[in-house]
Amino acid sequence: MLNFPRWKALSILFAVALGMIFALPNLVGHDTWQRLPLVNGLKPLVLGLDLQGGSHVLLEVDRNELEGQLAKQLIADIRQTLREQKITYTGLGRVNKGVSVRITNPGQADRAVEALRRLSQPVSSGLFDTGGLSNDFELRRNNDLIVFGITQAGLDAKVGRAIQQSLEIIGKRINALGTTEPTIQRQGVDRILIQVPGLQDPDRLKALLGQTAKLQFRLVCESQPQSATDRPPPDCEEVPDRDNQQQILWVQTSSRATVDGEDLTDAQPTFDQRTNEPVVSFRFNQKGALRFGRLTQENVSKPFAIVLDNRVVSAPVINEPILGGTGQISGRFTTQEASDLAIVLRSGALPAKLTVVEERTVGPSLGSDSIRAGVVATLIGTAGVVIFMLAGYGFFGLIANVALFANLAMLVGLLSALGATLTLPGIAGLLLTLGMAVDSNVLVYERIREEWRGGRSPVSAIETGFRAALATIVDANLTTFIAVAVLFGLGSGPVRGFAVTLGLGILTTVFTAFTLSRLIIAYWLSWSRPKTVPL
Repeated sequence: MLNFPRWKALSILFAVALGMIFALPNLVGHDTWQRLPLVNGLKPLVLGLDLQGGSHVLLEVDRNELEGQLAKQLIADIRQTLREQKITYTGLGRVNKGVSVRITNPGQADRAVEALRRLSQPVSSGLFDTGGLSNDFELRRNNDLIVFGITQAGLDAKVGRAIQQSLEIIGKRINALGTTEPTIQRQGVDRILIQVPGLQDPDRLKALLGQTAKLQFRLVCESQPQSATDRPPPDCEEVPDRDNQQQILWVQTSSRATVDGEDLTDAQPTFDQRTNEPVVSFRFNQKGALRFGRLTQENVSKPFAIVLDNRVVSAPVINEPILGGTGQISGRFTTQEASDLAIVLRSGALPAKLTVVEERTVGPSLGSDSIRAGVVATLIGTAGVVIFMLAGYGFFGLIANVALFANLAMLVGLLSALGATLTLPGIAGLLLTLGMAVDSNVLVYERIREEWRGGRSPVSAIETGFRAALATIVDANLTTFIAVAVLFGLGSGPVRGFAVTLGLGILTTVFTAFTLSRLIIAYWLSWSRPKTVPL
């Protein structure tokens, strides 16, 4: 147990030195460290929302709006299916929790039901897929009246898919802001938790996340409303202006008169060369460029509306065909609005509307107070452990304290290398690790003391003490590690932060307390040849 080959001793010292090197950036300020030349691969700990301040937003999928999307999609599918089957119908529209249609020729009702039943697409049921299948819609027939009811399983499946897609899109939008280590995670069935450390403008964050960013280029109808009571003609619908919702524009609904923004490949904020106002330049992929070029080529001198989230941003006139697949969106934007619009267009459209359920902002001063309190608590706890070990075990207590500081440096270095975010619960885990770090030394030292009192020589007592205490040390830390794994698996947010810090602390504790301490004592034995054990 006390014989260390040179390679093993060097490996232990190298691991400790590596941990200290990775922990080094945390000893100086972040700005100071960035100015130093030795920063390749080294970075300080990232502070969480509760330590450096920032914005906290909890979003929820708008189920009513999502249900409306399902119904609108279903109406279009029913209309297309019945037209293909040459079945006459009337009264196609929404009803409570579904869509209804009446077949005008009773002799065609059976054929209509058979054709429409194929619209009930099977979906995976439940949040945790167990293999069961249910339907998006439930078809009911009452003579010539056919009703499609939106099932709860279908709506839940749609919400689940919307959440998964939204997580990726929100991540792209927030990362484009240049913030540090945002937290974006699912919470519950239909909510998304977002924490952005360092961002002190929650209104900008809400505006960025509140846009579904569904962009469309739609031809304007020839006739326009003359009063608020006017109704749009067939194949047209009314869309309000982005800045003035009282101002209504009628735009065409036909797919031939519409180009969706889903084929955008890039969007960047820039300035109009003529007016010098902020605009957003965009570029289509090949498919979108062909459709956009065809639309503009066939409708020269006609106005078309740029519609974002069912709001008219602008309605320019097509002066000439736009065949290159590029263009720009102008709409009296500020510089920040143009930048944010470019971000949401680049990241893609959200599959559903997200509403803000909870929001709060943590100021940087509160974060500074939390850091100061955490540092004071850590210093007091460390000082208490150091004094206790020195008073209780003398020279061996000094060795335990050396291992304790090496443990702290390795833990901080490991957290820094992994890019972990340090929060207040993480500081609690750090402090708890320091308190637990000397438990292994205490077990070893007490066993050495017993062996020495039993008549063994110093070398034999020390070697037996380390060997006998090993199983106890492993068992004690293994049970704690199991609890940490459960916390990490079932917890979220701050609980996980605590679990990560404590779990890594257990690994560094076992390494330093049993390996580093044993190495130091082994070298002390070979150098001093003691006659007694200094406990």
